[in-house]
Amino acid sequence: MAVTFHDLKSASGLKKLDEYLLPRSYITGYQASKDDIAVHAELSGSPSSDYVNVSRWYNHIEALLRLSGVSGEGQGVQVTGSATVFEEAPASPHIADTKGPADDDNDDDDDDDDVDLFGEETEEEKKAAEERAAAVKASGKKKESGKSSVLLDVKPWDDETDMKKLEEAVRSVKMEGLLWGASKLVPVGYGIKKLQIMLSIVDDLVSVDNLIEDHLTSEPANEHIQSCDIVAFNKI
Repeated sequence: MAVTFHDLKSASGLKKLDEYLLPRSYITGYQASKDDIAVHAELSGSPSSDYVNVSRWYNHIEALLRLSGVSGEGQGVQVTGSATVFEEAPASPHIADTKGPADDDNDDDDDDDDVDLFGEETEEEKKAAEERAAAVKASGKKKESGKSSVLLDVKPWDDETDMKKLEEAVRSVKMEGLLWGASKLVPVGYGIKKLQIMLSIVDDLVSVDNLIEDHLTSEPANEHIQSCDIVAFNKI
């Protein structure tokens, strides 16, 4: 059954969405989907930080759209109080046939009993076409490199840890294929809060285990960070 939201440009609509996203990372399911894109498109811009959960979700979807796009189908979502019509993205166009008009002409010549005066040129064109097809295939494989969305819990040493510096230490870690997203502080008890932060990674370039062991829980970041836990790990 489709999830329904009402008038997301109003304060009451945003409040309902904020409450809905409190225990969730996405509108439906466990990975970003067309449902997230539909709701994202309904918002006129980045929501106020007063709506903590909506702001976290919105910034994460923004990051995914910039980094890799969203391909999940979703379970269906409706937004009332809006004239917006959501259309499915057009299917990727098929790769055009690499055979040119000259090849067609040569095919006709092949059927002719006369001597093929352009035999050598046809072989060269065929080889060039094979090279182009191989390049397109290799390019396609490179683009299909897997990406993942990760939710991390970053825990301080105690209630005296400066959480602003802790987050700065986390976001100071930069590497190819890593993009930090939205974050929030979550109470854990006894006056202690943990940092919950989203990140997107290119699987071939970034290992979350190495990120934690070699960067987040080693010097100098471990001055503020006691430990890190992976809360959610979803393929994009």
